[in-house]
Amino acid sequence: MRRFALIAIPYIWLLALFLVPFLIVLKISLSDTAMAIPPYTPTLDLSEGWQGFRAFLAELDFENFTFLTTDDLYWKAYLSSFKIALIATFLTLLVGYPIAYGMAAAPDHWRPTLMMLVILPFWTSFLIRVYAWIGILSNEGYLNQLLLSLGIISSPLTILNTNTAVYIGIVYTYLPFMILPIYSALERMDASLLEAAEDLGCSRITAFWLVTFPLSKNGIIAGCFLVFIPTIGEFVIPSLLGGSQTLMIGKVLWEEFFNNRDWPVASAVAVILLLLLIIPIILFQRNEQKQREAEG
Repeated sequence: MRRFALIAIPYIWLLALFLVPFLIVLKISLSDTAMAIPPYTPTLDLSEGWQGFRAFLAELDFENFTFLTTDDLYWKAYLSSFKIALIATFLTLLVGYPIAYGMAAAPDHWRPTLMMLVILPFWTSFLIRVYAWIGILSNEGYLNQLLLSLGIISSPLTILNTNTAVYIGIVYTYLPFMILPIYSALERMDASLLEAAEDLGCSRITAFWLVTFPLSKNGIIAGCFLVFIPTIGEFVIPSLLGGSQTLMIGKVLWEEFFNNRDWPVASAVAVILLLLLIIPIILFQRNEQKQREAEG
């Protein structure tokens, strides 16, 4: 019973917070738009019994999914979201790996302080931090003022409301999710392996690519998935920092739900997005399982 209770807790959590909401969204995606509350039909009335349930199922259809294939907006939004997520993940890795490497190479008494500095932004509201970048990246913002005062540029740069601002916001926001897994992998690495590599004639750079980088692969994979998966569906950053040309599926979902009030189509978009994300999620879980088995 204790083992069953221990296993049941995460399954109940997944059932209540993932499976049930997903089934509700799936049901709405198979419905039709209506000028009503809720803005879709059919709705299930349990008082009608089994006959009512059969009639309810008979009214569901896949027209919304068919509609998504006829409009270029949606598949372009998916492709644009994947492209932005891939580039942002790569940039986050380029910035995060040296930081994680420096933290792992720092003296032991400095590591808690460095760790606190990495997670310190989480103590502030995510929305406030994104709004702060508007004041930094705008034409009259602090970045342009600094560059103008140093004589690096002669006129303000247009950064806000571009994809560049979106990449900056994503890298800044999700950087700790990249640093922490890589730091965890590098911290556990045996330093004697580097000494052995150097004794065998490897330079520091060669030893890094032959020893350090392969041993940190699991941390890199985990960090990339932790950044890539939420970035695909990001809404706040592209809405506040990106311009009208920044097309991401999160913005399309918001417009369908709140501007167009087309809940069935928006739910179909969300279902497809979730199905597309299942692949990297499964890969991430398999990587975590392999890592645990290797450590065991």
